[in-house]
Amino acid sequence: MINGQGTGPRVARLDELGPADVPAVLALAGAAGVADGADPLSEHVTLRLRHAGAGPASHLVVRDPAGPLVGYGFLEGPDEAGEVDAELVVHPGWRRQGVGRALVSAALSGVPESGALLVWAHSDHPSAAALALDLGLHRSRVLWQLRRSLRDPLPEVGLPAGVAIRAFRPGVDDEAWLAVNRRAFASHPEQGRWNSAELRLRLGEPWFDPAGFLLAVEESSGRLLGFHWTKVHDRTEAATPIGEVYVLGVDPDSHGLGLGRALTLAGLHHLRDAGLSRVMLYVDESNAGAMALYARLGFANWLRHVRYRWSDTPTAA
Repeated sequence: MINGQGTGPRVARLDELGPADVPAVLALAGAAGVADGADPLSEHVTLRLRHAGAGPASHLVVRDPAGPLVGYGFLEGPDEAGEVDAELVVHPGWRRQGVGRALVSAALSGVPESGALLVWAHSDHPSAAALALDLGLHRSRVLWQLRRSLRDPLPEVGLPAGVAIRAFRPGVDDEAWLAVNRRAFASHPEQGRWNSAELRLRLGEPWFDPAGFLLAVEESSGRLLGFHWTKVHDRTEAATPIGEVYVLGVDPDSHGLGLGRALTLAGLHHLRDAGLSRVMLYVDESNAGAMALYARLGFANWLRHVRYRWSDTPTAA
């Protein structure tokens, strides 16, 4: 057990979660998401919680004296650079009681010398900003969620000559898509690392629809030039569904053809034709080109996620 400061919450670090722990973590995340208006754990983390053995990780848990889970942390790393990635969530009813501070302190205790801790604050909650300031973490990355109404007019797709769009074929297009994805996101800290296991996890999700996974191919050769993978959230009677520009990429060799705009519009038309009235996407604030493209296509800022970084060598951050 790891003690929080003073008589504060106690944090247990686990290599594996028990059978009852995963539903408890997901329920905790759900309660926090309702309170904050944004999911506190990324899809990456949620998939690893739901699929045992999907990747190595450690877990921080805080329980109240009666046993229920009130705080959780997911840790990956350290990697070759000594960086530890973390995502943390505290139950809304247990905030301002030192649980978040105890989780961050426990995560920091696992950072190697000359390493770093990277922590996402989904929805940029003011309490997270205050805690980061207190503990010496600095903003290192901002990820925007943008939204657009699909009831507003959409421009035509306007594909370049010699280019066609078709649906992804699971088991046939996997390797070609992974190769283009790696090239398109070579400098991206998450997307560029996807491998066949990452792809298969998502192809097996209930929301996956190959008809919404659009590939731009060269008509003469069939070569994959780019893609727009769409996603639909919350297609239930109790929720209003929203579409997502899930992943959009263009092979660097095909830049300059206008494929980014054409593929974005192709996906938006697909989502509107499927009955969706709104769409969202995520984009790094530092990606000025993508931010400008989406603004021209009618997207507006909705909320932001901030990644904080702690390092004992801050000048290298």
